[in-house]
Amino acid sequence: MNFLANIETWGNSHRPMLLDYVRIVLGAFVTYKGMTFMANIDQLQSLIGGYDLLFASVALAHYVVFVHIIGGALLVLGLFTRVMALLNVPVLIGAVFLVNYPSGFMSMGNHFELEISLLVLVGLLLFAVFGAGKLSIDQMRRREAELNSH
Repeated sequence: MNFLANIETWGNSHRPMLLDYVRIVLGAFVTYKGMTFMANIDQLQSLIGGYDLLFASVALAHYVVFVHIIGGALLVLGLFTRVMALLNVPVLIGAVFLVNYPSGFMSMGNHFELEISLLVLVGLLLFAVFGAGKLSIDQMRRREAELNSH
């Protein structure tokens, strides 16, 4: 636990303000993708079902939708940022390696989905380390806890 606390302390003290705006945009994009997946849940299930996961494709499709919508919204707000980023990482790893990588980089029908998935994955890993920043509910909760402890 001490290692994680050290990462959190280091991440909080070494972050530029621009990352707060990047977090908000990233969270909005992840939420948008979750809503897109929800609107096309049958396509998502068939895509996941193509890997012979049987009934698990339904559960995985719902996990993807849930973690994208809730996790993205909480990323925008900066609430439980590290947890939400980490919950979205497996989804993006699946998107990169199972869905988009077989199509290849800059393929004609792909419309840069692989590149976007990689960018979102890097962003999520970045916020898993650096946290929410100053423009966040996490920061307000931290300040309130510090005031109450004194």
